[in-house]
Amino acid sequence: MKLIIGLALALLAGQPGRVGGQEADTSERSRTGSELPKAGKPVVPAGYFMFPIAPGKPGFLAGSMGELRPNHFHGGIDIKTGGGVNQPVYAAADGYISRLKQSSFGYGNVLYITHPNGLTTVYGHLNEFKGPVAAELLRRQYDKQSYELEAFFEKDRFPVKRGEVVALSGNTGGSAGPHVHWEVRDAQDRQYNPLQWGGFAEIQDHVAPTLQAFALEPLGIEARVNKVFAKSVFVPKVQPGPGVATSWPDTISCFGTVGLLVQGFDRFDNIWNRNGIQRVTVQVNGQPFYQHVIDAVPFPTGTRQVGNFVDFLYQHTQGRTLQKLWVDEGNDLQMYTTGPSKGRLTVEAGKTYSIDITLADSYNNQTPVHLVLRGEPPIYFKTRSAAVKKPALRFEITRNLLKAVAADPSADSVGANLLLLRGSRRLEIRPSYTQNSENVYLYDLRAGLPDSLRFGTITKKFDRQVMIPAGKETSYSTSNLNLVFGPETLFDNIYLNTTYKAESTGSGFWTVGSPLLPLYKTATLTLKPADPPADPQRTAIYTATAKGGKAYLGGKWDEKGQITAAIRQFGSYRILTDTIAPKGSLIGRPGGQLLFRVGDDLSGLATYRLLIGGKFRLLRFEHKNATLFTVAKDTLGPRLRGPAELRLTDQAGNERVIPLSL
Repeated sequence: MKLIIGLALALLAGQPGRVGGQEADTSERSRTGSELPKAGKPVVPAGYFMFPIAPGKPGFLAGSMGELRPNHFHGGIDIKTGGGVNQPVYAAADGYISRLKQSSFGYGNVLYITHPNGLTTVYGHLNEFKGPVAAELLRRQYDKQSYELEAFFEKDRFPVKRGEVVALSGNTGGSAGPHVHWEVRDAQDRQYNPLQWGGFAEIQDHVAPTLQAFALEPLGIEARVNKVFAKSVFVPKVQPGPGVATSWPDTISCFGTVGLLVQGFDRFDNIWNRNGIQRVTVQVNGQPFYQHVIDAVPFPTGTRQVGNFVDFLYQHTQGRTLQKLWVDEGNDLQMYTTGPSKGRLTVEAGKTYSIDITLADSYNNQTPVHLVLRGEPPIYFKTRSAAVKKPALRFEITRNLLKAVAADPSADSVGANLLLLRGSRRLEIRPSYTQNSENVYLYDLRAGLPDSLRFGTITKKFDRQVMIPAGKETSYSTSNLNLVFGPETLFDNIYLNTTYKAESTGSGFWTVGSPLLPLYKTATLTLKPADPPADPQRTAIYTATAKGGKAYLGGKWDEKGQITAAIRQFGSYRILTDTIAPKGSLIGRPGGQLLFRVGDDLSGLATYRLLIGGKFRLLRFEHKNATLFTVAKDTLGPRLRGPAELRLTDQAGNERVIPLSL
């Protein structure tokens, strides 16, 4: 294989796109948690924190620390509130209110209490705040004439005592149901698992995690699992119960550098919702090999590293969330304990490896998993199968490796070479092995990108235009777009494809990369439409789907007629103009208050103002049901009588004024 790479460097040198004015760099970033100093775990005496919801009574959790959400680690615990709102929320310890925020998104109404030990407890999705701080918030909202507001307070401005009611529970922000999100943070905004200090009698857990599946994946070009270069997923025929030991009955053939993955969930006593697994430990031949403990996650950047902690591609294509039991490239989370291999296992021919995986929760309930690997060197096996009816060629990219699979019913096609073409240059690749009359070819793309692949009579275009290296600021341009990647945009090198399809409107349909590739931090995208928009102020970038779905992204126009915005994920984009103002109507007066239904057809609601007799009256916005409403405890606003108007503005700047007679 070293010879192949050397030839490829000579034959396929050069890239179809330039990166930062030069050819794409082939260097890789090595940035792993095991190389960084670990955060010191705060020392908190047992019982320092009291449970903030119904203390002393049995409680239940809807979510645990470190659960694997679609785009983040869950950074605390979610406490159930009996399916309703307005449960008293108690200060977990003495301290002072240092911060609060009201928003229709994210944590919703959230309160922060800083304690003498330097830690801060966070209480999210609240319905309302209690005490003097609530009056101060209302005053600031009227000064700013905005419901959406964040306030910070100096030490001892609003002191609270352990057990004092500081708020009422709710369902605000991004909450999917009534509960209180509770977490502990340090001064660096690391989110900690409250259960590691609590010993809370309110939350009982005697239920060990449940194994759903485990997997093995080749991590190098010479590696194999069950004699092939592919992830193998092992699912018990009958799912074992919580805490039941699983011993895989068959020895698994492996070779080279491989990685373990696992899927499972945990439950607390007397509750059926599935929670995350807090700790996973691996031993090889009886010796410690790997461990991760999800007890501390940096906020907000570390929480997005869930896209690298799990097999993101497999999760979004196969629906199975597999946790990697190794520290992958670009992962700098400090939750790992590993040796120099960082959890990558090198399997040698002729050797046997006894693997013990332990799944554990915050209460140290454990579930053991045992498997045995046998080292078998790669072999080339040649077979014939009547299943091959016509020529076929397909490929995929795994990490930095191209895996091509080719088949042809002709007798001499088994074992035939694959051609990699770039201009007038060509490189012949011998098959690494055959499987069911299909030839499998492996090639390291860091040696150079081809224009196309050819097998027999089939030629398939290689659709990746350039390698974007991780760990450095990089730009890539075409006539239709420009992309800028920061040093921490990518977890690892990616092989980028972009397309542009012109539309009759003069805009177009841009596809940038694949949404199956996670980004760590934002990239900057500039789109270059064929014709400048007639109304740039109301024209923006929207994420788009092939079926017509769209969502406002925004962007800023420049003097060249180009628009730029930050993106958090790859996907497809369009440039659209929104000229229709939002809509709204008064739908009721529950409890003597005003309730409005609002909506917008394209860019979405941006601002809202209720004026009664020309005076501002505070409104709360609930995006989950698209409503605006007044609250009875508003003591500063005008009475809900007389002539009024509701002013709604969307993201494009379109405004609608709705006259009212109250």
